[in-house]
Amino acid sequence: MPEKTKGGYAALDALERGLEGRDFLIGGCYSIADTSLYAYTHVAHEGDLDLEPYPAIRAWLERVASQKGHVTIDA
Repeated sequence: MPEKTKGGYAALDALERGLEGRDFLIGGCYSIADTSLYAYTHVAHEGDLDLEPYPAIRAWLERVASQKGHVTIDA
């Protein structure tokens, strides 16, 4: 599990860098890229990954969740 956690944080680090100064991942507007990565990232806590050190990711998650038509999946 430590290797998976390490890889998870490496992915979050890359996503954080990619979102710095941007609202969305590609072209400045909401796209399928945001939907795809949101699906995994918004449940990072389920894999014991802490999003607190990632302000750009947390803000992006809120922007994606606020999109018209967003459907919350309840467990």
